[in-house]
Amino acid sequence: MRTQTKEIQENLTPKDAHRILVEGNKRFVQNNMANRDLKEQVIATSSGQFPFAVILSCIDSRVPAELVFDQGIGDIFSVRIAGNIVNEDILGSMEFACKIAGSKIVVVMGHTRCGAVNGACNHVEMGNLTPLLDKIQPAVKQVNPSGEKMEPEAVEQVTIENVRNAIEEIREKSPVLAEMEENNEIEIVGALYSVETGQVEFMTENVLAN
Repeated sequence: MRTQTKEIQENLTPKDAHRILVEGNKRFVQNNMANRDLKEQVIATSSGQFPFAVILSCIDSRVPAELVFDQGIGDIFSVRIAGNIVNEDILGSMEFACKIAGSKIVVVMGHTRCGAVNGACNHVEMGNLTPLLDKIQPAVKQVNPSGEKMEPEAVEQVTIENVRNAIEEIREKSPVLAEMEENNEIEIVGALYSVETGQVEFMTENVLAN
C-alpha cells in the first residue's frame, strides 16, 4: 500500500476520498487489512504529510479511525473528542486539514453504545464533562422532547441526530469549509460506526446508507 503523497492527494476528488474510506472499512470488517510497512511510512512522511481525509470521531477506545478505515501513517487527520462534538478548536483544526493541508473529505463519525451520548441522555454532571455533554443536549431534546426515560433505541437515535447536528454546525460556523463544500473541493458527510460489527454506515442526505 502506497504512502500518501502530494501528487496522489492533489489528484483525488471528494468522491475518491469517500470511496477509499468505504473500501478500507470493508477490508477492516472482513479482517483483510492492506499490507503496510509502517516504519517505511514513518520515514516517507517525516518531511511532510498529505492526508486525504479528516475524521471527527469519539475518544472511545473501540473506535480508532485509522484502523476502522484501514489507513496508514500520513493518510488521515484524526480528530477525537467525547461524543464527537464540534467546538471552535475542532473547526479550526478541520479548516487547517482541508484548506491548508489539502484533505478532500470531512467525516463526522458517531458510534453505537456511545458513553457520552448515554451520559447526555441521563443528564450526567461531573466537572468539565458537564459542559461537554451539554453540547449533545440538542440531539437529546430532538429525540425525547418530553424528557421521559429513554429506551436503548432512542439513545441510539440521539447518536445519529448528534452527528447531523455536528454537520450542520460545521457548515454554519465555518464559512471556510462551507464554501469548499459548495465548490466541490471537499465533501462533508456523517457516518455511524457499529462497535458490534465494525461496519461504518455513511449518511446520504442525512439518512444512513451502506
